Amino acid sequence: MEQNNELATKKISSLLLNLAIPAIIAMLVSMLYNMVDRIYIGNMEGGTIGMAGLAVAVPIITLIQGFTQLFGTGGAPLAAIMLGRQDKEGAERTMMASFAALVVSGILLTVIIEVFKEPILLLFGADELSLQPAIEYIQVYALGTVCVQIAQGMNPYINTQGFAKMGMATILIGAVLNIILDPVFIFGMNMGITGAAVATIISQGISAVWVLYFLIKKSPMKLRTKFLPPKLSTIGSIVMLGISPFVMSATEGLLQISFNNQMSLYGGSMAVGTMAILMSLYQMVLLPLTGITQGAQPILSYNYGARNYGRVKEAFRLSFKVCLIYSIVTSGIIMLFASSFARVFSKDIDTIRYAAWAIRIYLFGGLIFGAQIACQQSFMALGQAKRSLIMALLRKVILLIPLIYILPVMFGNSSMAQAMAEPVMDLLKDGGRTFCVLLAEPIADILAATVTSLTFLQFYKSSLQDVL
Repeated sequence: MEQNNELATKKISSLLLNLAIPAIIAMLVSMLYNMVDRIYIGNMEGGTIGMAGLAVAVPIITLIQGFTQLFGTGGAPLAAIMLGRQDKEGAERTMMASFAALVVSGILLTVIIEVFKEPILLLFGADELSLQPAIEYIQVYALGTVCVQIAQGMNPYINTQGFAKMGMATILIGAVLNIILDPVFIFGMNMGITGAAVATIISQGISAVWVLYFLIKKSPMKLRTKFLPPKLSTIGSIVMLGISPFVMSATEGLLQISFNNQMSLYGGSMAVGTMAILMSLYQMVLLPLTGITQGAQPILSYNYGARNYGRVKEAFRLSFKVCLIYSIVTSGIIMLFASSFARVFSKDIDTIRYAAWAIRIYLFGGLIFGAQIACQQSFMALGQAKRSLIMALLRKVILLIPLIYILPVMFGNSSMAQAMAEPVMDLLKDGGRTFCVLLAEPIADILAATVTSLTFLQFYKSSLQDVL
C-alpha cells in the first residue's frame, strides 16, 4: 500500500504539506459555503430575522455533526493505527462498524427532529420572530441527516489512509454545489430560508454518493458487508475515542444555546442574529486549523501504531507551529478589519456597527486558539481518549458556558463593562452585560489553550521518549 509506505518514510514536512493542503482547501471552501449561505440569508428580504432563525437552528445542525464525529472521527484514527500494525482486516471491520452506526443514528435523529422540532427550537432560544424561519429551515435540513452523516462521517476514512485529495473532493463537491444551488432556490425559486436547506441536503446527498463509491470501489481499505452486523466491542472502541469530538460538537450546540439565550436577554434580536456572523468569522480561524490537524492525523496515527516515535514528535512540532502562526495572523486580520467583515453579512448600519464592536471582543482569544486545537487533535490522533475528552470538556463545559452566565451577573454593572459597551449602548437592552457575555469567549479560549498545551507537553515528554 503505497500511501502507507509514504506515511512511514517520506519527509515529514513534505508529507504534512501534501496531506494538509488538500484538507485546508476543503475547509476553506466549506467555510466559504457557510459564509455565503449566511450572506444570502442576511441579504434577502427580512434577512435579520432569517439570520436569527438560522442562529437558533444551528445547535441542532451541530448536534447532527456531533454524531458524525462520534462514529467517524472516532473510528478513523483507530483504523490508521491498525494499518500501522499491518492489521488491514481490523481496520476494515472498524470502518464498517462506523458506517452502520452512522446510518442508524442518522435515521433516529431525523425522526426525533421532525417530531419535536418546535419545542427543541424554543428551548434553543427561538422567540416569536425567529421561530418560524428556524422551523422552515430545520424541517427540510433534517430530511438529509443520513446523507450528512455518511458524507461527513465516512470522509475521515479516506483522509486517514493518506488520500487527502480524495477527501478534499468530498467537501469540495458538497460546498461548491451548495454555493451554486443557494441563489437558485433562495432567490430564483423564491423559497427563502427553506431554499437554503434544500440546497444543503441535495449537495450533501451527492457528497455521500461520492464517499461510498470511493470506499467501496477505489479505496485499498474497503467497506465490506461481511463485517455486518458490527461487533459491540468494535463500536465501543470507536465511541471511546469518538466521545471527545462528539462532546466538542454537542457542547458547541449547548454553547450556541447559551449565547442565544443570554444575547436575547441582554441584547435583543439583533444581538442574537449577529451571533451567526461571529460564529462564521470564528470558522475562518477554526476550519483551516482543522485542515492542518487533519493532515497531521494520518502521520501521527500510523507512526504511533508502528512505534516510530521520532516521526510522531517531528509531525506534532511542525503542526503545532503552523497552527499557532495561522491563528495569530488570521484572528489579528479579522479584528483589525472588523467593520469590513461585518459589512459582508449585512446591509443594516446598526447591525454592522454592533458586529464590528463584538468581533474585536469575541475573537481575541482566537489569537492562540491554534495551540488548543493542535494539542487537542493530537491527543485524538494518538488514541488518547481520556485526555482528549477532558480537554474537550475544559474549554466549553468547564470554562466557557459557566462564564457566559456568571460574568454578566458579577461584572455587568461594573464601570469597565459599561465603558467597553459605550460605543453600542444605544443598540442593546443592557450593554454592560452583553459585553460580559462576549468576554467569556476569549477568557475561556486563553485558559483552555494554556492548560491543553501544558498537558500535552507532559504527555509528549513522558510517553514519546523512546526516540529523539
